[in-house]
Amino acid sequence: MSALNAYARLFRLAGPAYVLVAFLGRLPMAMAQLGTLLLVSTATGTYGLGGLAAGALAVANAVGAPIAGGLADRFGQRPVVLVQSLAGAASLAALTLLAHHGAGGTALVAVAAVTGFALPQVGPLARVRWRPITAGTGPEQRRLVDAAFSYEGAVDEASFAIGPALVGVVAVWLSPAGALVTAAVLLAVFGTAFALHPTARRTATGPHARPAGRLLTPAFAVLVVAQAAVGVLFGATQTGTTVLATQAGQPGLAGLIHAVLGVGSAAAGIGTAFIPARIGQERRVLVAACALVALSWPLLLVDSLPALTAAVAVLGFAVAPYMIGVFSLGERVVPAGRTGAAMTALASATGVGYALGSSVAGRLADASGHTAAFAVTVTTTVVALLVAATQQGRLRAAVRAAGHAPGAAADDDGAPARDAADEPSATATAGR
Repeated sequence: MSALNAYARLFRLAGPAYVLVAFLGRLPMAMAQLGTLLLVSTATGTYGLGGLAAGALAVANAVGAPIAGGLADRFGQRPVVLVQSLAGAASLAALTLLAHHGAGGTALVAVAAVTGFALPQVGPLARVRWRPITAGTGPEQRRLVDAAFSYEGAVDEASFAIGPALVGVVAVWLSPAGALVTAAVLLAVFGTAFALHPTARRTATGPHARPAGRLLTPAFAVLVVAQAAVGVLFGATQTGTTVLATQAGQPGLAGLIHAVLGVGSAAAGIGTAFIPARIGQERRVLVAACALVALSWPLLLVDSLPALTAAVAVLGFAVAPYMIGVFSLGERVVPAGRTGAAMTALASATGVGYALGSSVAGRLADASGHTAAFAVTVTTTVVALLVAATQQGRLRAAVRAAGHAPGAAADDDGAPARDAADEPSATATAGR
């Protein structure tokens, strides 16, 4: 099956309504952090408090996401995402009202943390739905799921380019408060629509079931570290971009320049579906990590905004292929009943890495300027390459143990065949 045919088949299986709500439902997450930073900074007159509120939101979301993912594995996505969408929208509205009425910094940071904990991880949970959506497609399912993860990686990158840009537009047109209200409305409408879509019914393992199998295995731990590395990359790159843009007297361009990273990444993400299926995901991660190292070092040489924009745009082409490989491996190496927790845990690792990268890069930039911040970007790409290079065997063995090796024989239902020695894995992945 060609990549174009795979994409067309996916959209027919899911339906245009699902594609629309799954995209728009993830925009509030992409808007919330920057929107909170702008709102609190404007309301209190201090960027320090705004950054603290935005950081509290990000950390709380990183803590809450795996919990919500585990609940979705056990009870299905519908009740979990529905509660989170309504609670998240209400929290965003409450944060806006508190800022408007001059609430103190402690209250604003606390509500920002509650908001982060409540926000649903639509992108990771959308990945979980593709295997049930493609059920019944026989031996084509593996190729369809690979294409679906390529699409999801591209859409995630697009949302994190469009979300901050939307915040900027609404903040200029209306106010920072208007940007968060927009995010709240989008979440209430499209988050709820995502929760209520019929595909959500297929994600429950049963109302009284306890998902079987371990989530935290050595292979999955490797993937968490790998994904945290790309989070550090995001945080350090955005910090360095902000510093250079501020030095150039154009601080407002920082968000737009960083969004260019998402544009290139989204384009590359779509293209990963054209990679032959015989090339394993662990090998794709290794190649993408090599590309990250090669394409990040020009950041150490930039000293103008045009040069920075070009360097960031080129770097983006390696980001999505790397992340798609990591998430695809995450879906394969964990038991079927733990995929929701796995996808949200990887998303949380990105958030934790982002916080770490922005913090370290910010401290270095205070002392040595934007080049020091970008040095953190380059260093973390080297770490990502070392992890990918040294863990190829472990990841390949985990994929084979789960029965998802490229070219594996398939049974009559299209599920990968397993030897008798693999029977525990077959039990753990029943229903895939």
